[in-house]
Amino acid sequence: MSTSVSANLAQVRKRIELACQAVGRASDTVKLLAVSKTMPAQAVREAYAAGQLAFGENYIQEGVDKIAALADLPLEWHCIGPIQSNKTKLVAENFAWVHSIDRLKIAERLSAQRPAHLTPLQVCLQVNVDGGSNKSGVAPEDLLALAQDVAKLPHLQLRGIMTIPEPAETEAEARAVHQQAKRLFDHLKTAGLTLDTLSMGMTADLEAAVAEGSTCVRVGTAIFGARQ
Repeated sequence: MSTSVSANLAQVRKRIELACQAVGRASDTVKLLAVSKTMPAQAVREAYAAGQLAFGENYIQEGVDKIAALADLPLEWHCIGPIQSNKTKLVAENFAWVHSIDRLKIAERLSAQRPAHLTPLQVCLQVNVDGGSNKSGVAPEDLLALAQDVAKLPHLQLRGIMTIPEPAETEAEARAVHQQAKRLFDHLKTAGLTLDTLSMGMTADLEAAVAEGSTCVRVGTAIFGARQ
């Protein structure tokens, strides 16, 4: 399996490089987050051996178990799934990043429960940019107020926004939705927030996301294969 994970990683990195070249961006302006949800710890070890350091987990308990199993490696763990109130402590104690904050209550709990000896939790706000009714995410019109509140919390550092749009039929459609997210991101910066992370784009649409300014693509299937 190791050759396939490392070969897949090389292929994804190449896709990012070409996507950046196509729009005149430097490839080091896009971070690759390997989404390891449902994948065994061994698959993460293989990705690490191929030079991958940042990993994303959707399911909190599974992520925490994996973090413990891989504590010997210098990995950066990102929580990218929905967070319920009863799971904030686990997230605050174990992850370096959270991409999926969509309400103030969760942010306040994460800040209060972040252990004092750890650096601030790096966070993004999840925005429901295309209005999908079954998705998490703050509504675009409520984003600025939430961002301003989260930015004041002592043990969090607000870094940007994250989106998971509905699958698009065409690249043009995908780009249009990512463009909306970029506008929201720029609006927050114009309002005085210091942000550097626009987390958007997955296996199917990473080129469209990079073209519209993504700084972090979250790729699982193209690296680890289909989920169990």
